[in-house]
Amino acid sequence: MVSLICTIQSHRDDVNCCAFSSSLLATCSADKTICVYSTRDFSELPFSPLSGHGYGVHCCCFSACGQYLASCSTDATTVVWAMDTGEIEVVLEHPGRSPVRVCAFSPDSTHIVSGGSDGTIGLWDFTSRTLRRTGAVTDTSIVACSFTPCSQLFITGSTYGDLRLWDLNMNHLHAEKNAHDLGVTCCQFAPQIMKDLDGCIQFRLASCGQDSLLKIWIVSLLSSGGVKMQLAHTLTGQSAPVLSCAYSADGQMLVSGSVDKTVTVYQANEGILLYTLNQHDRYVTACAFSPTDPIIATGSMDKTVNIWRVEDSSMAQGKSLPDETASVSSNEDRKLRGHSKLMVTEWSEEDVLAWLQEEGLEALIDVFKSNNIDGKELLSLSKESLSSELHIESLGLRNKVMNKIENLKMAPVSDGTPDEYLCPITREIMKDPVIAADGYSYEREAIESWITTKSRTSPMTNLPLQTTLLTPNRTLKMAIYRWTTSQ
Repeated sequence: MVSLICTIQSHRDDVNCCAFSSSLLATCSADKTICVYSTRDFSELPFSPLSGHGYGVHCCCFSACGQYLASCSTDATTVVWAMDTGEIEVVLEHPGRSPVRVCAFSPDSTHIVSGGSDGTIGLWDFTSRTLRRTGAVTDTSIVACSFTPCSQLFITGSTYGDLRLWDLNMNHLHAEKNAHDLGVTCCQFAPQIMKDLDGCIQFRLASCGQDSLLKIWIVSLLSSGGVKMQLAHTLTGQSAPVLSCAYSADGQMLVSGSVDKTVTVYQANEGILLYTLNQHDRYVTACAFSPTDPIIATGSMDKTVNIWRVEDSSMAQGKSLPDETASVSSNEDRKLRGHSKLMVTEWSEEDVLAWLQEEGLEALIDVFKSNNIDGKELLSLSKESLSSELHIESLGLRNKVMNKIENLKMAPVSDGTPDEYLCPITREIMKDPVIAADGYSYEREAIESWITTKSRTSPMTNLPLQTTLLTPNRTLKMAIYRWTTSQ
């Protein structure tokens, strides 16, 4: 079985990536920080959080020995940290100064590859801390990369949907176009090197994407010098885009996280679904296996990291583990499903039912459940709809429900700051919000700095900005002023 052994709540924004070494767990977030924990008891290290990045951190990864941790950010850098002190070892500025979406250490720790939002790829010689080669894939963003276990090749995945294999001289060896419709989100090689009947070296590769699929590929290095990439399994255990995937250290299990808020665990060789885990309240953006223990870490846009223990992978196939069966050891203040941390419009039907129970409205649970009321529908309810559509006859009960809903509309979420008041770049409350050509509102100083120092692309969409004209968002500024003065 799989059991939830603890929930970590250190980050103040979306968790974007999780990574294990033999003794440490690292997590990074849109809050610009990287947190580091001991895997002995998942306590945070004294030098954590690491805060050298100027913008949100997209990815983090350990060197094989665990001595170094690399992290990359929208600030166009990959930073390498020493794990004995938490100090910065080196800052690698990405070619073209574009936001860095992904980074990876080679298994022998001699190279780091980084991928940018403008399609550029940087291959760094970590021994000398220098840029060895650059490459690019046009008209796309590099969002995924992984080295083969032999450290001699690496693969990249892009928002265009293709997977491309490269050698250390940045020679392009193979392109699997349209590997995932609408874009790749993550890819990882299994740790083992295999051979086929003809003695050709093979690797297993997992990839996932916006098409809601998790795929397992066999990558073969042919004796002729070519590369063959063959699809072995297409896994459909999740109902929305799959954002992350990771192999276990022995290559026998595969975990993935999805926009549908689930974590799935598969028997990797046959592609058999073993477990579906339902503990996160928002998109599951990150997942990782420990290299030494049967432990999984999953990160989410609900700002939490869940730590799971896999007791026995031979359990019944496809078993679902709902929230109430998971044992939570370090999250006593979590309310039922943790819905109070979300905006009401993001509540699921289960969150609404949990809210009814908390507010003493248990008598309405069956009615709301049968009508599939989620957060958005909850806020749209009126006294008339309660009577005519939900058939709640008691006037007193209808009034009580409406009073509770009005309280919800007035209540702040998460740490008290409505998300629309935060600048997408700095994740801080905006003082001078302006509307850019992409239609999003930003802090003026932040977007002006972005346009000046980065390529003219949208921080939110990565598409070119048609103009650098910024329009003051006075309505939003007034709303923020009213909210801040009322706190």
